[in-house]
Amino acid sequence: MAVVSPLTGLRYDPARVGDLGRVLAPPYDVISAAEQAELYARSPYNVIRLILPREPDRAGAAARTLRDWITARVLVPDPEPAIYLYSQRFTLPDGSARRRDGIICRLRLEDFSSGVVRPHERTLPGPKADRLAILRATGANLSAIFGLYARRSEPVRELLGAAALGPPLVDVDGWHLLWRVTDRATIARVEAALARETIIIADGHHRYETALAYRDEQRAAGAAAGPHDLLMAYIVELADEQLTVRAIHRLVSGLPANLDLVDALSPFFDPFEAGPVSGAASLPARMVDAGALALIRRDQTWLLRPRPDAFTDGVDAALDSSRLAAALDALPDHNIAYQHGVDAVVAAVEKGDAQAGFLLRPATVAQIAAAARARRRMPAKTTFFYPKPRTGLVFRRLGP
Repeated sequence: MAVVSPLTGLRYDPARVGDLGRVLAPPYDVISAAEQAELYARSPYNVIRLILPREPDRAGAAARTLRDWITARVLVPDPEPAIYLYSQRFTLPDGSARRRDGIICRLRLEDFSSGVVRPHERTLPGPKADRLAILRATGANLSAIFGLYARRSEPVRELLGAAALGPPLVDVDGWHLLWRVTDRATIARVEAALARETIIIADGHHRYETALAYRDEQRAAGAAAGPHDLLMAYIVELADEQLTVRAIHRLVSGLPANLDLVDALSPFFDPFEAGPVSGAASLPARMVDAGALALIRRDQTWLLRPRPDAFTDGVDAALDSSRLAAALDALPDHNIAYQHGVDAVVAAVEKGDAQAGFLLRPATVAQIAAAARARRRMPAKTTFFYPKPRTGLVFRRLGP
């Protein structure tokens, strides 16, 4: 059973920082160097100074900043434990309006072997080491993981009786709205409802595994059960109307200069030319029509249609990231980077920052749920949930 509970949130004081929209940021792992600089310039209190400091000793810098802001009452604890309703409004490329509702709360850490909390992606060692250092130094959850529940329970707003909550505590331009819920009966209803659920990690695999490692460190040091057994989570229904999933594309560099990449991929894909790079913007729609991935080189693009029976057991034959990972494993040693936009992939290839770019089709909500329920992990950086929850609305301290 998933165990959720209220937390005593640590939040920005608007009287100290002004417009809250200027102190929020996307999650740390989607922030580029240019965006980091812009967020630093936006406000001296922007959360970027906690989640992605530019000092070489990130952990030490984050800890000093957190202490300073608490001392100066830039960050102030709420008067009593609560769960928080976070509503995020957004528009899709077709212009349609959407709203995502989720609950910010504490979630008890569970080993993945229990099946109560389930990952859907693999992780990378570098980000985990970075996040663990910051967690040790700050003793705080600076951002919530993004979890999904399978909707055996009511939708979030029905669980909370949101119609009776009144005006939001925080309203950032109508796009990010936060309510604090302290009513014990409502909290008990949420706790009981989510106890029936499995929680699937959407975003935050590295932070979750980091929290497990920190918990195990505390246990090994002799600590009794305590705050280190929980982490802050933002929990949303696993439903198509609540989730928009985009692809994360691949940039490849470091391959031998004389390698014929199209030929090297031909055991796995049937390649056919798709035109010059100037027409790359049309590739995502063409990929869907052709049932294909896309390859971008400096002078040419290709569509890569997976060959039937080309992939062995253990490769998800319906998932672009899984098929591409198998094909890339057959190439000489190389480096892989990740990018979210077609234009950014094209720019990296044209500038020579990458030898090739691969465009993938996004995984579906159903594929994510199926992978988690089967306890099967997709390759790292398969899913990009849109829009990203904003970091900085609520923090959680594990101790003094």
